[in-house]
Amino acid sequence: MGKEIWKAGNMLNPVPAVMVSVADKEGNANILTVAWAGTICTNPPMLSISVRPERYSYHMIKETNEFVVNLTTKDLVKETDFCGVRSGRDVDKYKELGLTKSKMEHVSAPGIAESPVNIECKVRKIEELGSHHMFIADVVGVVVDDKYFDETNRFHINDTNLIMYSHGEYFALGEKLGKFGYSVKKSKKNKKQKDKKTKEK
Repeated sequence: MGKEIWKAGNMLNPVPAVMVSVADKEGNANILTVAWAGTICTNPPMLSISVRPERYSYHMIKETNEFVVNLTTKDLVKETDFCGVRSGRDVDKYKELGLTKSKMEHVSAPGIAESPVNIECKVRKIEELGSHHMFIADVVGVVVDDKYFDETNRFHINDTNLIMYSHGEYFALGEKLGKFGYSVKKSKKNKKQKDKKTKEK
């Protein structure tokens, strides 16, 4: 067995499939599905989305410098796909899909109430890269669904059945394999043994 060498291409997979909601200055709203999205900074909180200039929503984002990233779930996979293949020029996606507009606190664009997480964004910079233009944005607010909180008020995002996109297909998040830092974390058993040896000295 060996490996083949291919020409350069976008093979970074999987990626998040998110629904981005936007509105123009007149209040006309639309939803587009974006797979080229990602976290780019923690402090200040920032993310980016990359959009083709010919997309119907492109001019709305450029006009208002605002958008909302709505995380998608197994229950929203059909809506996620629809918003990626149908244009807002031809159909009111909120109405067609029975999605609910959710008023945001910091931006005029609506969120999607059925999404467990709505991330409010204001564009800081636009990078015209080629086929896609990247909107680099500040996260100015986050709205989360309280049904995923436990009794200690901790939000369990992984209980929302998030989906991802890989090479033209949608997948639900699967088996949990570990927690950040688990590869270097000392077990409680080893820690107790170490503490015991320290006391004996």
